[in-house]
Amino acid sequence: MKRTARTALAFALSLALSGALAADKPAEAKKPVTMADILAASTPSDWRPLDPQNTMYLELASGRVVIELSPGYAPEHVANIRTLVRQGYYDGLAIVRSQDNYVVQWADPNDDDSEAKDGKPKAKSLGAAKAQLVSEYTVPISDATPFTRLPDADGYAPQVGFAQGMPAGRDPKNNQTWLAHCYGALGVARGNDPLSGNGSSLYVIIGHAPRQLDRNINVAGRVVQGMEKLSILPRGTGPLGFYEKPEQYVPITSIRLAADVPEAERSKLEVLRTDTPTWDALVASRRNRKDDWYQVPAGYVELCNVPIPVRPIEPPKPAADK
Repeated sequence: MKRTARTALAFALSLALSGALAADKPAEAKKPVTMADILAASTPSDWRPLDPQNTMYLELASGRVVIELSPGYAPEHVANIRTLVRQGYYDGLAIVRSQDNYVVQWADPNDDDSEAKDGKPKAKSLGAAKAQLVSEYTVPISDATPFTRLPDADGYAPQVGFAQGMPAGRDPKNNQTWLAHCYGALGVARGNDPLSGNGSSLYVIIGHAPRQLDRNINVAGRVVQGMEKLSILPRGTGPLGFYEKPEQYVPITSIRLAADVPEAERSKLEVLRTDTPTWDALVASRRNRKDDWYQVPAGYVELCNVPIPVRPIEPPKPAADK
């Protein structure tokens, strides 16, 4: 759908919502449409379920963190992560870093120790996963990287917007696109070697968006539920927020793909689509906040400040008895 047509539909949706509010509450006829109003008026087609093959469950003692992977933007890294998950590589590893206003990172605590005292390897084997991958800091623009542009200017990319529920940047001139380091982004940790990130260590952004990392490291997805289980972890006392003692580590019970978890045990969630008039209306409502509390609408919204709503999938209602 062309942008102009979608914008017109979004405007029409806002008008319809305003009309509905006016009909119900004549005294509030001039009350602006809020994000809550837009979501309440959304239809089932405005939402999409998570793909079980591209959804990970990070299980901690405190509960489950649900992560959506993005194979369109990091195909090789997502494939390697899936291989590691299905081998049980992450099971029994730990969160080893919690840096204030930056990241939480998990890894094999022994990945720097090549041998144990008995001469056997101490670090966990990668098994069938690849130890080295070509970087995917950016990928070519294609059908696998759909993009809904955010009209507002951005200091880190020629264009910014949303790709299947992921904040993204794009450079049409060079035919390249990438995922952005917004709150909740899942990144593939690496050292100074650009090819050292293979998915054996992953991190999640828990602070102000460090967009300077864009195009310098692979982003493979984002957390869609359970961020509070990561953001509240005790901060590491070592350099860069690493935990200094093994007793500080936060153990990982397991990481599983939703597709490998029994249906009854899955987190049934759906995400608001980012390619509909409803999405356009939501973005417009965040650009000009006119809720009762706001006195001065900004007239602008930054990429990482646009929320991407997630909600439980409602079970089907039982058929009425005839």
